[in-house]
Amino acid sequence: MGTQHIVVVGAGIVGAASAIWLRRAGLEVTLVDKGAPGMGASYGNACILARSAIVPVTTPGLIPKGPRYLFDPNFPLFMRWSYLPRLLPWLAKYLKNANDADTRRISKGLATVVGDSVEQHKALTDGMPAAKWIQDSEYNFVYRDRAAFEADAYTWALRREAGFVPEIIEGDAVREREPILSPDMRLLAVNKDHGFILNPGSYVQDLVTQFEGMGGRFLQAEVKDFELMGGQITAVATDQGRLVCDKAVLSAGVWSGALMKKLGLEVPLEAERGYHIIFKNPSQRPNNPMMLTEGKFVATPMDQGLRCAGIVEFGGLSDVKSRKPLEMLRRTVARTFPDLDYTTEEEWLGFRPAPTDSLPLIGEVRGSGVYTAFGHHHIGLTGGPKTGRLVADMIAGNWPNADVSAFDPMRFAKT
Repeated sequence: MGTQHIVVVGAGIVGAASAIWLRRAGLEVTLVDKGAPGMGASYGNACILARSAIVPVTTPGLIPKGPRYLFDPNFPLFMRWSYLPRLLPWLAKYLKNANDADTRRISKGLATVVGDSVEQHKALTDGMPAAKWIQDSEYNFVYRDRAAFEADAYTWALRREAGFVPEIIEGDAVREREPILSPDMRLLAVNKDHGFILNPGSYVQDLVTQFEGMGGRFLQAEVKDFELMGGQITAVATDQGRLVCDKAVLSAGVWSGALMKKLGLEVPLEAERGYHIIFKNPSQRPNNPMMLTEGKFVATPMDQGLRCAGIVEFGGLSDVKSRKPLEMLRRTVARTFPDLDYTTEEEWLGFRPAPTDSLPLIGEVRGSGVYTAFGHHHIGLTGGPKTGRLVADMIAGNWPNADVSAFDPMRFAKT
């Protein structure tokens, strides 16, 4: 039997990591994407290696608060109302997880994927030029006061149980730590031993270049279908022709849902519209990435400027930007960083793949030889290298030394 040939669909951080770990396992690998590597959701994230990001959006209390949030122009949750009828079936399943038992179950799963994120990124890039993009840092949460911090007691309790105990800085010491902040911001919850990527788009591009240098192949093509014989994959069909293979990895983000239908599996996956603004040539930068809790978005001092990224909007895959999320982001930045000047701005809209249970799909579909590696919601950059390593281990026959049952793609199969 010759060397197995694997096709990896999607050249974001998850696909690039999968391809590299598969090549290290000695397999022949073709990485396919309809666009340039790293230019989808991997390009526009908040740059954070957020190993403490183990709390889903669907925490207890979300259901009664949700309608109020949607109509509050200063809360970072937005809806394109014409899309609501299409969203409702997904939303009903999503909100069923807004209880303590499911939140704890999801949190445990997320910790498996992100808890050692910084180490996983460094292992992925060991000896590679791409390692230059990884920065060790703190990850700090900014609050107006102690009362605002205590309002998040539930989520901080979950983080503490997982080993993430913040250092609390209050009063004038907050501005001594982060001079960019307004004097109105009086509490900083400091999370040690995190990191960030100076430029996620360039990082993924460098990873793919390194993959090619390892003997891998990158092909820019659109994947149309999977060809199976006797329930086993034999080829991936693209607009550039057939790619014969022994196994495949599906890591195409939100576009993975349509390809899963080709395998007879309907995944409840929605596109969560995420925004960022890069403030170019900023007069000030935070010393460490920070979550601005009033706006629920992250400010990161990356190489292109000060990137402020986050916001949640539901409205499908339209490329048209909504103005209200961007206006809200600007208002919060102006209020939190009152002395910030900059020369120009860059706006971005992208699509996060959001399963109803906030957990990625990592595993094999019905013994078909097609392995899923998508659905990372807010943790794609953070959890990409670990996911790629898990999938590569499964394909290479080295079963992961971790409980991956929570990520089984067959959990969505109708029984």
